Amino acid sequence: MLEGVARITLAAVLAAAAALKVADPRASQAALSTFGIGTPPVRRAAFVAIVAWELALAAGVAAGLDVAAFAAAGTLTAFAAVLLLALRRGRSGAPCACFGSRSRVSAAAVARNLGLAAAFAALPFVPDARLSATHWLALGLGVALLGVLGLTVAVLALAREIGVLRLAIGPQSALEIPEEGPELGSRTDVLAELADASEDAEVWLAVFTSEGCRVCQALEPAVAHLARDPLVSVRTFDERRDPGAWRRLDVPGSPFAVALDRDGTVLAKGTFNTLPQLEGVVATAERRLREAIRA
Repeated sequence: MLEGVARITLAAVLAAAAALKVADPRASQAALSTFGIGTPPVRRAAFVAIVAWELALAAGVAAGLDVAAFAAAGTLTAFAAVLLLALRRGRSGAPCACFGSRSRVSAAAVARNLGLAAAFAALPFVPDARLSATHWLALGLGVALLGVLGLTVAVLALAREIGVLRLAIGPQSALEIPEEGPELGSRTDVLAELADASEDAEVWLAVFTSEGCRVCQALEPAVAHLARDPLVSVRTFDERRDPGAWRRLDVPGSPFAVALDRDGTVLAKGTFNTLPQLEGVVATAERRLREAIRA
């Protein structure tokens, strides 16, 4: 039936949007800052609510509920309006996590949401016509191809998560030794070399690596993963290419990270060997920044 096929297809779109958000929850939550959701607890709650709502709508549409189709149309229209407002505020190209962490605010994203909203609104009016055997065969082939594509995406996401878990083996906090690196609370001009930092970044992270350091090479995916967070601006300083930055911050060795605020004040530092340890440097910096604001 045409109506059934349309419902299953559009329900799959909503389910895919939710699944792609869940595939990279940290980046998806961070992308909500594009729309003015600034604090991590609020972003986390909004992320859970959006994913749950999309899955609920997908289930309702697949079950044949017209009210779910109209609710989905209204939701996507609202999403399009939010994206349009972000465009008018100059946020073009910023992450939106509409269909995963790689989605960006753009006119095409607005048009896509409006197109999907129209499709959901028209869904209750699709005629209940029967398909011929040939049509069913073609439809089955299309569904099978979509299934293969979905399985490919799932396998790639799983491979990525396994890679992140492998990096997580070991201690969960960076080694912060007061005598090593710049003094906590001191100011540095290394921010001049972070001039391309995101305007939304709350923490500037300087990562120090060496060309012959195997641990540094193994941690490159971890650094790249953290750099996707719009609230963290990451810059890597190589020992050979950037000796000046190494000297100014008295870096004891690599890999080493220094987290700074907008004024160039050192908030946290430490030697790291895993992604959680590097995230720990950022988390410590964010905590100390909040404590300083409250004080």
